[in-house]
Amino acid sequence: MSRRDRGSRRAAAAAPAPCAVTVCRGCCCGTEKIPGVDHAAQLALLRQSLSGTAQVRVTGCLDACEQANVIVVQPSAAGRAAGGRPVWLGLVHDTDAVRDIAAWIAAGGPGLADPPGVLDLYAFTPSRRVRQAVED
Repeated sequence: MSRRDRGSRRAAAAAPAPCAVTVCRGCCCGTEKIPGVDHAAQLALLRQSLSGTAQVRVTGCLDACEQANVIVVQPSAAGRAAGGRPVWLGLVHDTDAVRDIAAWIAAGGPGLADPPGVLDLYAFTPSRRVRQAVED
């Protein structure tokens, strides 16, 4: 390993971890089972809105199908240090909700900024088994 490689690894390790956003696109979420939602456009908007701000990843079924179209917002390292915990949002079928989520994350996300009040309508608590699969 060259000195340059070690230096870039140290710099990456020193950078604070940003928020992470997990978007369910499994058995119900992101499929025709949820009609009237342009799932690809929704994901593209989320990625575009959070580019450089948060990591957006897509996963298979999160096993919270009763809340289909689930988005999990995990706090940044600073947000977690301030007491932030992952926030599960379900039934996110609306472009305005995606914009609200992106604005909240841009403001700091869980632990650092209060979410827009409307996101309370989307928040839910999944079973402990389901939470552990994503949050660990």
